[in-house]
Amino acid sequence: MGPLSLVLLLLSAQWSCAQEDPLLPFSEHLDPEHNVRLKWGFDEIQGTILFQLTVNTSGWVGFGFSPKGGMTGADIVIGGVGPKGSYFTDRHAGGNSIPVIDQQQNYKLLSLTESDGKTVMKFQRSVESCDENDLSITNLPMKLIYAYGQSDDIMYHNNRRGTKEVNLLKYMPRVTPPNSKYFDMTMANFSVPALQTYYHCKIMRAPTFERKQHIYRIQPFITNFDLVHHLLLYRCPPTVTEPFEAQCYTKLSINECMETIAVWGVGGGDFELPEMAGLPIGGNVGDFFYRLEVHYNNPNKSAGRVDNSGLRFYYTSELRQHDAAVLGTGLVVAPGYAIPPKAKSFLTYGLCDTAYIPKVLETSHDLQVFSVMLHTHLTGRKVRVGHFRGGKQIDFLAADENYDFEYQEVTNLGQTKTVKLGDKLLVECTYNTENRTTLTWGGLSTSEEMCLAFLFYYPAMNLSGCMSFPNVTTLRSEMGTPSQNAWLNMMNNMTWNDTSINKYQQTLKKIDQLVIIADSFKNISRNPGMIPDLKVIPPAPCMSGCAIKSLALISLLLCLAVHWA
Repeated sequence: MGPLSLVLLLLSAQWSCAQEDPLLPFSEHLDPEHNVRLKWGFDEIQGTILFQLTVNTSGWVGFGFSPKGGMTGADIVIGGVGPKGSYFTDRHAGGNSIPVIDQQQNYKLLSLTESDGKTVMKFQRSVESCDENDLSITNLPMKLIYAYGQSDDIMYHNNRRGTKEVNLLKYMPRVTPPNSKYFDMTMANFSVPALQTYYHCKIMRAPTFERKQHIYRIQPFITNFDLVHHLLLYRCPPTVTEPFEAQCYTKLSINECMETIAVWGVGGGDFELPEMAGLPIGGNVGDFFYRLEVHYNNPNKSAGRVDNSGLRFYYTSELRQHDAAVLGTGLVVAPGYAIPPKAKSFLTYGLCDTAYIPKVLETSHDLQVFSVMLHTHLTGRKVRVGHFRGGKQIDFLAADENYDFEYQEVTNLGQTKTVKLGDKLLVECTYNTENRTTLTWGGLSTSEEMCLAFLFYYPAMNLSGCMSFPNVTTLRSEMGTPSQNAWLNMMNNMTWNDTSINKYQQTLKKIDQLVIIADSFKNISRNPGMIPDLKVIPPAPCMSGCAIKSLALISLLLCLAVHWA
């Protein structure tokens, strides 16, 4: 490679970093004067976290994690661009003195630049600690520390330092535009029936806006936390023109509203969209009605309870770069499949094949997925969303290895992930029914089961669902009971043990599936599909040395520069 090619390569890398980076979706200024800005993203599956630190200085910069907010026990990196080139070291502090260089270097430098009085340092590390001098990054708020100098002589920073507490892995941005307003969509003095499970739906009109607005924050408004299990808000098609209220899935007008707009589950909190996207409402989006669906879980069958739960939507006229939307994926909720009793770990699958999306949409494009909510009922133990391209698994879009029915929330992915048209998404749910003696059917009741993943993405499409269901005709034929009644009788009278459970699970997985794509106006495309094999992707090992797979050449050059210096 000649000198000109090398310069163009490095300039190209610097230019790319200046653009919107899907690997760095989160951002915080660490100081009140906005001289220190941290951007970051993480890969929960690989167990890695990526940082970009920008500081208004031409001197050295330092960043780290501290147990109590001070120097003692802190895990620190220091870097900069000096007269002889760049430098970058993994260190630890024993007290108020210059941090000591770690014997094992567990941070990887990706790029380090200095121009116009700014130093930009991009680096990566493992989420878990790799030696006794590193601190693990947890799901709890952590004290981040920073310091910087006016020269490349690493010495006392004076007042150029500070501390800020941030939850890096459970980060939820919080912005308030100057013209921020809100509206509520809630139940109104609804008398909750004395039933164990009840779904109530209310069709209502949202506020009317002449110009399009962007919803940037969704806040749950729950008046009975012991009864409300989850909320869904759907946009209705133009054919729905009147307000209406009834038990869900009993009236045609209710069933027509299927484009998911917002979702909340028990244990969840506020949800804020990323800075580049907002949920559109008003203007050219149209004057639609919306359906609020509330799932009441009333195991004690309490009577006389009144509920006003719903959702609060914060919106702004300052439009963001993209319209966002929500796509439902997973296994179609219907009673045509069953989970056997006495199962320690039973798997079900729902397939979304995005190659079929153009069959219902004239204009379709790739999805930039930034958040997800995973959902099952009481027997769910794990939920994973596999991502396939060209017949091969390339990633997990999301995964919860310790699913908790009592704690369901919309979570930000550590990075914006691109789902290209033609990719397949496989939602896998793991259930435990060891304490049950009868079949658990798919259905709406809390005692029945679901296997769903709601994907928040941009740019928005008029798309409501991309799900699948086993071909029941093939299933009955494979099990030697072609008629429905004979199959139901066999399932109910089966002796369920490890052998019969495993055989039934394998049959469900190997038969053909019906992949269903639905747009916002209930246009539906039904297509064949097969369940691919979902493999475990091992986490990345602890980082050390200079090589980095994704930017191997650039990192190698930077590392060599350090050694030459």
